[in-house]
Amino acid sequence: MIVTEKGASRRLVGGLRWMLFLAIAFVINLPIIATILTSFKTAADINTSPPKMFFWPTLENYSEVLFAGNTDLPSYILNSIVIAGGGALLAVLLSFPAAYAMVRHGIGRSWLLPLVTNIRTLPLIVYAIPLYLMFQLVGLLDSWLGMILVTATISIPVALVLFVGFMQDIPIDMDEAGKLDGASQRVILWKLIFPIARPIVVAVLLLSFITSWNEFLFGLILTTKSATPVTVGATFFVTSYGVKWGATAAAMTLGIIPPMVLGVFAYPYIGKSMLSGAVKG
Repeated sequence: MIVTEKGASRRLVGGLRWMLFLAIAFVINLPIIATILTSFKTAADINTSPPKMFFWPTLENYSEVLFAGNTDLPSYILNSIVIAGGGALLAVLLSFPAAYAMVRHGIGRSWLLPLVTNIRTLPLIVYAIPLYLMFQLVGLLDSWLGMILVTATISIPVALVLFVGFMQDIPIDMDEAGKLDGASQRVILWKLIFPIARPIVVAVLLLSFITSWNEFLFGLILTTKSATPVTVGATFFVTSYGVKWGATAAAMTLGIIPPMVLGVFAYPYIGKSMLSGAVKG
């Protein structure tokens, strides 16, 4: 009897916890839910006051943003994929060997790492005018390369901190064993260290991709047409004649799909990289 009562109380507590979790998750994600619902509403339903809780969904907003031709949203999405992917990859390729040099050889560890991380704490708007002038001078305005360099620079500080923390947990014996076998520093880094660093590399790639994907400020300042990301392209439905709320919501909904899908599939790698950086076995 006592066991039955304990089991019932545990199920009750577990049910209450899940209800609380779902309520918190709903409140936190309410803006996203509202945006997604708005993307399926007609203009009449959107302008209804108070807002309709139940409505007949429509795809006319998605048809407008994808096929109407008023804006080139598919190109904006492609731009974001190229820019975010290139920026994330470049951030890893630069920060991974830099972290190895800092941890194993102490190069720049006392001043470069604090400098990079402290610079990242400044508001990004501080760099807007200098970057615009430099990109204008070298012809990188409204280009994939220019935006990739910017997004990589934004992602490098976090990537560097994560890689340094991981490198510190790797035993120096691995490097010594590689040197005894005649391996060079390059071989040790990319053939020995890199394979066991895949969880943290995937995590950094994901975090850098999401950071680059969500970048709005420099996309607004440094692009006009050819390299416009989706975060900026979604605002093009705000016109002088009014705001096309349905089209804007549809563009935003399409814009959050890639990072959301990546986040779901890469979550296990993030957990592994954050909970264990040491070499086991």
